[in-house]
Amino acid sequence: YAAMVESMDAAVGRVLGQIKKLGIEKNTVVCFTSDNGGLSTSEGSPTSNLPLRGGKGWLYEGGIREPFFISYPSVVKPGTCSHPVISTDFYPTLLALAGLPPRKAQHLDGISLVPLLKDGEGSINRDAIFWHYPHYSNQGGFPGGAIRSGSFKLVERYETGKVSLYNLKNDPGERKDLAQDMPGQVQIMRPKLHAWYRDVGAKFLNAKGDSGPPWRPAAP
Repeated sequence: YAAMVESMDAAVGRVLGQIKKLGIEKNTVVCFTSDNGGLSTSEGSPTSNLPLRGGKGWLYEGGIREPFFISYPSVVKPGTCSHPVISTDFYPTLLALAGLPPRKAQHLDGISLVPLLKDGEGSINRDAIFWHYPHYSNQGGFPGGAIRSGSFKLVERYETGKVSLYNLKNDPGERKDLAQDMPGQVQIMRPKLHAWYRDVGAKFLNAKGDSGPPWRPAAP
């Protein structure tokens, strides 16, 4: 694992070095991300995601929070942004940076991040972001979905329908479940998650060991 990290680091350096050598670094968009958080699960722990909970294959922050970089020196100033974004935002962002119109039939979920790139304190018009992980794996996670709105994140288990609520601002490790303490927040976020399931045509599997029909979210 360490050798692969070193190899990736060297490969990224070669690409960036060649871009600079060609003199096009100011007008080249470079994006870097990952498809999941570090592997730190039931099959082994080659990485540590602490203080985040879980890892690859989990809906907790250790599994879904990942590196996300965009470099475009002629437009983007160096810095960081704390606004939650998601990988489906890359496509509409690149279209906008290239001066091309949106292609909404091709990027149903993502939105352009250009307002954030031009101004780290800027804003984007989106209420929530969502995740859907409807299956079991050898990494220890559970079938479920999640929604994040502001600093609140709600996780729903498909086996039982149980939901957990976390305030990531105060509890990035998702240790304190607030669902019982804040039922009003659950009642706001859970219907939005279920509406998103229906909107994207989310598919569901049977609960483990269950031969009955697949789990379905509650009717609106």
